[in-house]
Amino acid sequence: MPSWYEGLVEEARLAALTLLDRAEDLASPTLRLGITGLSRSGKTVFTTALVHALMRGGRLPVFEAMHEGRIARAVLEPQPDDAVPRFAYEAHLETLVAERRWPESTRRISELRLAIDYAPARGGKRTLTLDIVDYPGEWLLDLPLLNQNYAEFATNSLQLARAPARRALAEPFLAALHATDGAAPAEETEARRLAALFTDYLAACRAEAVSMSLLPPGRFLMPGDLEGSPALTFAPIDVQADLEAPAGSLQAMMERRYEAYKDRVVRPFFRDHFARLDRQIVLIDVLAALNAGPAALSDLEAALDGILAAFRTGRNSWLASLFRHSIDRVLFAATKADHLHHTSHDPLEAILRRLVERALDRAQSAGAEIDVVALAAVRATREASVKRSRAQLPAIIGVPEAGQHGADAFDGLAEAAVFPGDLPENPSALFDPSMGFKGLSDATGGDFRFLRFRPPVVERNADGVPLPIPHIRLDRALQFLLGDRLR
Repeated sequence: MPSWYEGLVEEARLAALTLLDRAEDLASPTLRLGITGLSRSGKTVFTTALVHALMRGGRLPVFEAMHEGRIARAVLEPQPDDAVPRFAYEAHLETLVAERRWPESTRRISELRLAIDYAPARGGKRTLTLDIVDYPGEWLLDLPLLNQNYAEFATNSLQLARAPARRALAEPFLAALHATDGAAPAEETEARRLAALFTDYLAACRAEAVSMSLLPPGRFLMPGDLEGSPALTFAPIDVQADLEAPAGSLQAMMERRYEAYKDRVVRPFFRDHFARLDRQIVLIDVLAALNAGPAALSDLEAALDGILAAFRTGRNSWLASLFRHSIDRVLFAATKADHLHHTSHDPLEAILRRLVERALDRAQSAGAEIDVVALAAVRATREASVKRSRAQLPAIIGVPEAGQHGADAFDGLAEAAVFPGDLPENPSALFDPSMGFKGLSDATGGDFRFLRFRPPVVERNADGVPLPIPHIRLDRALQFLLGDRLR
């Protein structure tokens, strides 16, 4: 089937789904909010905290509808898609509050529906239905594959693997590839061996000490029920773009399975979920990239550029929105701001803005509203001023998780005061126009210790319901994502 015809069919399906969504909106105004995050960004924690804040309130001065008392209630309702797992809000909340542990990262798409009863600023009563679509950021990085054939995917992937920052991690895979003949007869054993080595390389790139972000195909690291299937048993091999793969060859097998991955994994996600979103927040662990060094920062910049290129951004005119969803607001959020003193929050936000600079220009020209924020959906630390010699130093105090910087450094029970260091006020200090990103210590001359802390103590009311959870700028995120729909 010609690619142009497949594109027309896909657009027709999307138009039909959009018309169905708009018909439902007439009966009940609905906003579909996508929440995603790159590795270790705290996506599950953010979704849990956002739902809890809407249902239980708290100190949210920037979130106008809540601060002005116009939200009467927010209640959970049965989710609309019967085939999509429900986000386990209650279980994740108990993990945070009762066990003081961070919830396990979700490795699949999930949904949750909230009905928000509110009073518009001009009076009356209304209900906004908020459908939260929570999905792994790795799936988002797969969307550019829809516009790449196998030769392009293989060339791009191998170029990354052979780059200086990744080559040592990719060496076992590259060594096997050196002895591989794509024109040789296809063998299942060889395909599985190459796929396993390629997956091991991607997993090594995701490790915290390296913190690479560009790691498609995303399902290789979170296969779910597709583990072991042919659609996940392929790898990039050296190919010549202008030569057709011989029938029955290893290259032909890889090409066929790559196309199956796009058809069975990427396109359904795009059509059924991603292309139906109205708003989006992308959570990013910028501190992990800063810790890992210049290569991780450059990789993160490229990943963020690819992410925003995948969005259908733009203003939703009345007529166009009948047939096509567009994401009209995107928020990029640097998480774990509580790992820094508040004096470094603005610099953290400025660094993130620098990382998405190219993507911001493109999206804003399409009419979408884009913003960046440094936040902590759950604040695990508090601030203090600690005297050292004759100087008063800004510090953060919390309970560090056990086993950091030496297995016996922290026991996970006692509080500790930490001096995390100051980020450079100007993000250009991290960037050399001729060489690219610089290391954080090279840019500032400081010593940085971005530690992981246990969740804070959260009290319960007389009915056993957890009280509002402390946060940093969660209200600002809520205002940007929902505020205009609650006026």
